[in-house]
Amino acid sequence: MLTYHLDPHSKTPLYEQLYRAVRADIMSGALAGGERLPSKRQLAANLRVSQITVETAYAQLLAEGYIVSEPRRGYFVQQQLALPVAAPERAAAPHTAAAPPDDCPYDFRTNIVDTGCFPFSTWARLSRSVLSEYADRLLRATDPCGAVELREQIAHYLHDFRGINVSADNILVGAGSEYLMHLVIQLLGRDRVYALENPGYRKLYQIFEANGAAVRPLPLDKSGLRADVLAASDASAVYLTPSHHFPLGTVMPAARRLEILRWASAAPDRYIIEDDYDSEFRYASRPIPALGELDRMGRVVYVNTFAKSLSPGLRIGYLVLPDALMARYHERFSLYSSTVPSFEQHTLAAFMRTGGFERHISRSRKVYQARRDALMAALDRELAGLPHEVSRAEAGLHLLLHMRNGMLERELIERAHAAGVRVYGLSAYYLPPVKPPRATLVLGYAGLTEQQIDEAAALLRQAWSKT
Repeated sequence: MLTYHLDPHSKTPLYEQLYRAVRADIMSGALAGGERLPSKRQLAANLRVSQITVETAYAQLLAEGYIVSEPRRGYFVQQQLALPVAAPERAAAPHTAAAPPDDCPYDFRTNIVDTGCFPFSTWARLSRSVLSEYADRLLRATDPCGAVELREQIAHYLHDFRGINVSADNILVGAGSEYLMHLVIQLLGRDRVYALENPGYRKLYQIFEANGAAVRPLPLDKSGLRADVLAASDASAVYLTPSHHFPLGTVMPAARRLEILRWASAAPDRYIIEDDYDSEFRYASRPIPALGELDRMGRVVYVNTFAKSLSPGLRIGYLVLPDALMARYHERFSLYSSTVPSFEQHTLAAFMRTGGFERHISRSRKVYQARRDALMAALDRELAGLPHEVSRAEAGLHLLLHMRNGMLERELIERAHAAGVRVYGLSAYYLPPVKPPRATLVLGYAGLTEQQIDEAAALLRQAWSKT
């Protein structure tokens, strides 16, 4: 029987303490692959906690792929969870595809957030404080890596909410994801081959091609990109969205993540580019830890921005670079100035330091969850007479709608457009474009109110009902 010391007086909830303890035993090998875990009732009785505590911990482990559930048999440790660790002598040296809007009054775009959620009053107050506190310092050139105050706050955030322990010295602030991806390609080299998820973010292909880099679009299965498919390619770097794939919504389980890490550690100079673009918005469980949390070899380049969490208009993002790549950056690019104005950096740092960012994420998550629920309810109500299925709605700001009413994807899109609703086909996210096995639409809901969602769903019913 598993026995752990859970502290009821700790600020960390009991379920999270239990989740961390079981996860640690799995990763250390104390719990072997295939080993059966105690039932929720047995473990709750042994630890003297509620069954809900155990159920919540098991649910998180299940969501992240550390354990599997077999009907009428119970929970079992996932097979082959062994973490590659660098030998001391080999340690690293120290230091959306959505189309533009048109005249459609209802647009299920994925590249938008609700600007009404932005904390304008708090931001304005902090901006005035920054102007007073920093004065002429705001007019001086900023550190090429970004203001140290902001990098320190990002480091704290990554530790507390993404499970990544990193120094501010390994963080590089830049003007949005496109700029940062250009920089990553320059750091890793244009002469290497990059593997990209297929389907995926179409603009990403354009960025790599604009830099003269060779790309290999690789197919996905239900767990994401397969390590054996990656190994069979000639790629030495791979771009992934493991915590919430765009646009399929897949969460890469722990075993698959470790397989990808083993691929990276099997040869020198292999890298994983992890894009964690909307990790804050998960509704059924706590956020999935980043793949970078598991990296012990310095092979993961972590990319994130504040585009989804705050606003795309801020144009603030950041990289977490392994020591070797950060040293390469200092050697090649330290003569350049930071691409983000210091005023915005210091304001964002103050917003994070005072707890404003965490409160904003909590409020925004509730707003978007309500819209997700409204969209699912509206589709269920309005499309009740049409064969359909909704999937991948557990996280992020979009979901997939699979239609079975006999119409092809193109016909669904055209009829919806004629009715005043813009929807987007999954096939457009493939390279090259493919005919999907079933008509699937990608619906982003962040930019629509609940009333607009209801109105749009009613129009879709009219558009897709055969006459």
